[in-house]
Formats: sequence, C-alpha cells, structure tokens
Amino acid sequence: MKVILLADVQGVGEAGAVATVADGHARNLLIPRKLAIEATKGALKGLEHHRGAIRRKQATEATDAAAVGERLSQITLRLAAKAGEAGRLFGSITHSAVAEALAADYQIEIDRRSVSFPYPIRTIGAHEARIRLHEDVEASLQIEVVPESEAQP
Repeated sequence: MKVILLADVQGVGEAGAVATVADGHARNLLIPRKLAIEATKGALKGLEHHRGAIRRKQATEATDAAAVGERLSQITLRLAAKAGEAGRLFGSITHSAVAEALAADYQIEIDRRSVSFPYPIRTIGAHEARIRLHEDVEASLQIEVVPESEAQP
C-alpha cells in the first residue's frame, strides 16, 4: 500500500515522503497512529501542502525544544531516595522518576524514553542525564540525589 508519511518513521522514511509499505503495517500501525495517510489521488495532489505543513511543524517543534533545552540546562533536579549507610541506593533512579519529577516540580513534560543516563544512578550525589527533546536538540540535566531523611525538613 502506498502511504504519505506525516511524521518520520524509522525504517520507512521521512515526513512528507511517499512510501510503499505492507498493507497490514499501514492499516494497523501507521494510519491509526496518524503517522501516515493513504496515498489516494486527492492526497497526492495535496502532498505539497502537507510537505509545507510538516516543515513548519518541525521548525516550530525544534524551536520549542531548544527553549526547553535551555531551561533544562539551568535546572538541578533534586530527587530523594532510600539509601544505606554507605550512600548506596536501595534500587536506582529511573527514567520515569526523572520525567515525573520534572513534570511535578517544573511543569516540563517529557517522555521517559527521551531520558538517558551515562551509567545507572545508584548512589547519593550529583549525576547528569541527557534528554533528547527533538531529533536535533539534546539537553543536559543535573540531578542531585539525596537520602530521604535529608529531603524532609
């Protein structure tokens, strides 16, 4: 089935491209998730309009992501966790915990899958996380992990 991609799809193509994919892939994944539309005669005629809209949307997303990235680089996120005597955590700081803390404390909504750590965070202290906000924008976030006993005043 021929489809017009509305967003970049890994392994298929970039936004605005006409791609031939398996019927099931188009019907079950791409079209329901609004990643593509069927390439009918009318849709192909409006393809240039779609391409312009996609370029404008991507430019806006990149600008917004750069602004959020600038804000994230100035933040030190403080997370409380249960820890033993030696400063070792009972568990670790997760990507979800970072995303939830940013949403709760700073009203910055990010996807947990965009957060990455150079190494697992399993100790008390200062750490760094990388957050991919857009395909071209990545920000650094400072994380300070403190024991739960110190977090409560």
